[in-house]
Amino acid sequence: MQKVSILANDRVFVLTGAGVSAESGIQTFRDSDGLWAGYRIEDVCTPDAWEASPARVWDFYSARREAAFKAEPNPGHFALAELEQWLGERFFLCTQNVDDLHERAGSERLVHMHGELAMARCEDDCGQPPVSDRTIYKSLTAVGRCSCGARMRPHIVFFGEMPLEMGKIQREIDRSTLMMVIGTSGSVYPAANFVRWARQKGARTVYIGPEAPQNAESFSEIVLGKAGQVLPGLFQVEG
Repeated sequence: MQKVSILANDRVFVLTGAGVSAESGIQTFRDSDGLWAGYRIEDVCTPDAWEASPARVWDFYSARREAAFKAEPNPGHFALAELEQWLGERFFLCTQNVDDLHERAGSERLVHMHGELAMARCEDDCGQPPVSDRTIYKSLTAVGRCSCGARMRPHIVFFGEMPLEMGKIQREIDRSTLMMVIGTSGSVYPAANFVRWARQKGARTVYIGPEAPQNAESFSEIVLGKAGQVLPGLFQVEG
């Protein structure tokens, strides 16, 4: 069986994408020509969409919440949580996914660069931090208001908005010696550039997924297969 060696002095940066969540049954926009349960991205996941119809946006994200809350972590999630236990502070996970499956599997050292389904924040970015929110809203009138009076919106990075925690992510990339990218197509930026940034710093780069990504040339090693099947037993930790 193919192995990925992790040396005693390695700092590991892991980036996960939609493919990891898809193995747990969570649908993605790319499942059928850019649609998710009949919704187009531009109708529910852009600042203009929110401005035009917050009710439609909340309908969509309530449906996504309902689906995500029913899903369960798969063996790939658990394998990464176990790797974190082995490596401790030498491990960092950045996910493009907005579900909480990594946390439910036991991961702790992670950031959600595209936001989190189970949270909401002020639509006016008044400075109040995001809050926990697991409600499945049936109408816009049920959606709460921020202390400033503005409506709460999903804590999701819409297309055209800046991903979260980019400063922390960049610092972790800069000091990583091994980057593993798992279950992402290499077509969504800036995440698709992470592997290039890591290689510029001299890191080894490994891709894990059922097919080669669009940025395959940036990887020193490609492991083909679904994360839930490949990750358990893949890592050989030395030292």
